[in-house]
Amino acid sequence: MEMAIGLHSHTHVLPSTFSISTKNIEAKKRNFVYNFSFSGLKREIFGCNLSLVKKSSFNVNSRIPFRNSVRCSVSPATDTAPEKKGQLMRRNDIRNIAIVAHVDHGKTTLVDSMLKQAKVFRDNQFVQERIMDSNDLERERGITILSKNTSITYNDTKINIIDTPGHSDFGGEVERILNMVEGVLLVVDSVEGPMPQTRFVLKKALEFGHAVVVVVNKIDRPSARPEFVVNSTFELFIELNASDEQCDFQVIYASGIKGKAGLSPENLADDLGPLFESIIRCIPGPRIEKDGALQMLATNIEYDEHKGRIAIGRLHAGALRRGMDVKICTSEDECRFSRVSELFVYEKFFRVPAETVEAGDICAVCGIDDIQIGETIADKTSGKPLPSIKVEEPTVRMSFSINTSPFVGREGKYVTGRNLRDRLYRELERNLAMKVEDGETSDTFIVSGRGTLHITILIENMRREGYEFMVGPPKVINKKVGDKLLEPYEIATVEVPEEYTGPVVELLGRRRGQMFDMQGLGSEGTTLVKYKIPTRGLLGLRNSILTASRGTAVLNTIFDEYGPWAGDISTRDLGSLVAFEDGTTTSYALSSSQERGQLFIGPGVDVYKGQIVGIHQRPGDLSLNVCKKKAATNIRSNKEQTVVLDTPLDYSLDDCIEYIQEDELVEITPQSIRMSKNPKMAKKAR
Repeated sequence: MEMAIGLHSHTHVLPSTFSISTKNIEAKKRNFVYNFSFSGLKREIFGCNLSLVKKSSFNVNSRIPFRNSVRCSVSPATDTAPEKKGQLMRRNDIRNIAIVAHVDHGKTTLVDSMLKQAKVFRDNQFVQERIMDSNDLERERGITILSKNTSITYNDTKINIIDTPGHSDFGGEVERILNMVEGVLLVVDSVEGPMPQTRFVLKKALEFGHAVVVVVNKIDRPSARPEFVVNSTFELFIELNASDEQCDFQVIYASGIKGKAGLSPENLADDLGPLFESIIRCIPGPRIEKDGALQMLATNIEYDEHKGRIAIGRLHAGALRRGMDVKICTSEDECRFSRVSELFVYEKFFRVPAETVEAGDICAVCGIDDIQIGETIADKTSGKPLPSIKVEEPTVRMSFSINTSPFVGREGKYVTGRNLRDRLYRELERNLAMKVEDGETSDTFIVSGRGTLHITILIENMRREGYEFMVGPPKVINKKVGDKLLEPYEIATVEVPEEYTGPVVELLGRRRGQMFDMQGLGSEGTTLVKYKIPTRGLLGLRNSILTASRGTAVLNTIFDEYGPWAGDISTRDLGSLVAFEDGTTTSYALSSSQERGQLFIGPGVDVYKGQIVGIHQRPGDLSLNVCKKKAATNIRSNKEQTVVLDTPLDYSLDDCIEYIQEDELVEITPQSIRMSKNPKMAKKAR
């Protein structure tokens, strides 16, 4: 049956398989609601599976039973033969994919199940949870910080999988990794739907032109709402100006923790087979120039004590062999020569030595000691550089300086300005989203990053490596365009129980936040509030929100844009309690000091003059003598007085960095984290 159908078609009586003329179909033609009637029963189908029959028509054949309010995938036909464009062709035995998602949407857990079902591990082998999160900090914080490579084989097709960070502060990792792949799995929580980081990673993937498979994860949650999530995701595609082909994304419903997936939420298979099949069917193989000159972009750098620097990337053209002489290019005019000593490919969860790697595959290269991220490994005679990697600019900066407290050198191994400088500039070799500049003195450096967490992870790593130094409070990086001062704005999303919504809304309003959305999350009694807020207003906000919501709120943020200066923002209402002199704290002194506020320290702790020992219960700082001892007399009291001390506050590194103000510092050592007043600022004040 031939007929024309437009964007505003009405109900038609049709068989399940028919042809549709494309003459009157407009842009975004395959992504709207068709209403069909089968045997008198009206059904709504959000799109259909389209396969190209001939140039003027499409064959519509839905493989999913027609149900009320079910969105079926809409996929243009793909030619299984190698696609050629000049000397370019598709390699069909490999798929390179990145798994991207908002933080805590189950991305790493889903990868665990994919590895287990691909028989990467023996049946009797003990496998820990979150296999890809191998870094100690990643396990402690429960987040992915560094991207990881692995591969599986499904039906004779090698699938290279790259697990990426889910937090916006590590977006630089995501941007680099998208250079290595042709498609992404976008994992979305079945209750929350698209979140701020979902928008960021999807925007980057669409800009690269990648195919997207949407995985609605945690579908087994009682409050799951798959229809809402899929429709919200589709709306996000439209907002981000996705092409028609990208809008025709495949949807897979999955439970990562149970290792199940399916094409509909009510009918999950017993394994992840539907997910693997969708990856092979919907994500194209790498487009390569098989017989061309060698080209490989160094997308990531790892370091091994024995092998040195290891460059990781995908071969765009030619072949790479062990022992091969190559040219390292930054641009066409900046090249140097080197030799590949060892070559590795990824098989299952391991790096495996290889003699030759062909275009389209992801590999690791050793022997090039000075290789940098963004440089091209090319043929030594005719190779040309690939476009370098670009990432978004930092939005937050912090000052790093040598430790100048009276306790300097007690606990650290690396304490000099040279040690600090070398370590910070070495970080730039791998961390493209970070910048380091020299400060006002030779022992001060300005470190800029994508967010406070981005810089905090660096601080924690340096602390564990034995470094001792001091950091100042985070500051936003403003821009001046003409006569206008612009500052960064972010989208803040807060999940909070309904009873605490009022205090949270009031808190965000005081920090110049502008609410643009509020909605309930299913039947869980939780409200989702979205704000556009200056980055300055987010500094120190996390602890305040936890206090206002009794520890139940979840805050997520993502950079949005630079906008007009919003005016003054007060981020802390209370002052600090400051040690009056050097010494060791006593119970006698602390018993009276705790009446002035909340303390960070207990008895028997060494402190120095100017150290912050607590939070004042009123605005303004207060100096206390926390080392005072009880006067000794020759008169015996009838009854010894019992001193009862409150439990001191246990502030983490993140908490301390959030707490400090303009005139305060955080002292970082391998064993301790202390806060103090900045002596230079105190001198200026006097």
